[in-house]
Amino acid sequence: MKLKVLVDNNTLIDRYFRGEPGVSYFIEDGSKKILFDVGYSNLFIENAFKMGINLLDLDFVILSHGHLDHTWGLDPLVRLITEAKIEGIDHKTPALLAHPDAFLSRKIGGLGEIGPLLSKVQLSRHFEIVSSRDPVWLTDRLVFLGEIERENDFEAKSPLGKTSTEKGDEDDFLMDDTALAYRSPEGLVIISGCSHSGICNIVEQAKRIIGEKRVVDIVGGLHLLDPPEGQMRETLRYFERIRPREVHACHCTDLASKVALARVANLKEVGVGLDLEYD
Repeated sequence: MKLKVLVDNNTLIDRYFRGEPGVSYFIEDGSKKILFDVGYSNLFIENAFKMGINLLDLDFVILSHGHLDHTWGLDPLVRLITEAKIEGIDHKTPALLAHPDAFLSRKIGGLGEIGPLLSKVQLSRHFEIVSSRDPVWLTDRLVFLGEIERENDFEAKSPLGKTSTEKGDEDDFLMDDTALAYRSPEGLVIISGCSHSGICNIVEQAKRIIGEKRVVDIVGGLHLLDPPEGQMRETLRYFERIRPREVHACHCTDLASKVALARVANLKEVGVGLDLEYD
């Protein structure tokens, strides 16, 4: 499996790409080409073009969850595919895979909308929509983890804003937050967007689904932004116990949390343009 970072908060030195507060990864496993999250704007398209990546040849577009910094790039992606149709350029119609709640309208504070700008109905005109709470195997070794079981008592305990449902506005516990996991010969590679559901919960779910305890790498946002002391303490204990070979923490992981993680794990730098490859 190959993974390239198209969007992150950071960029790598002497690599002339741009970053933004968001996430987008281009993943290849065998013949399958996957876009995991689409960031906040059209930046993932600009960076992909510079990297020589053809986003008209995607098999899957996958959403880690329904927040603006992971979904608002859907509008420019729709435009890219639509313009290819108009101009007669070869393209695929990718499947758009997400938890059903990823398409809900969301709000927080005085912000009018922090969920997707395009509705599920509108998106269905451009993608094959696949909504699933259950795991979905993308290849024989790469799996969408589905709704994450929240089994520990120190993660994902507080709501973040509101979701708009048929019953009205409800506290948003980000039940749609999910991740990908890859089964390599050496162990698991976990690929997260924000880890609102808890990175420890995510890793445990990947272990159950794939049947593997060893962890090679954890790549993505860990949602450790000034976390409660208890959550940080228990997360560090968990990382000490599972002993991942590497950790590529990025996006929604603050400096203090990275410093703490570096004491118990082999923490690596992440930025736009980063290439990772696993057997």
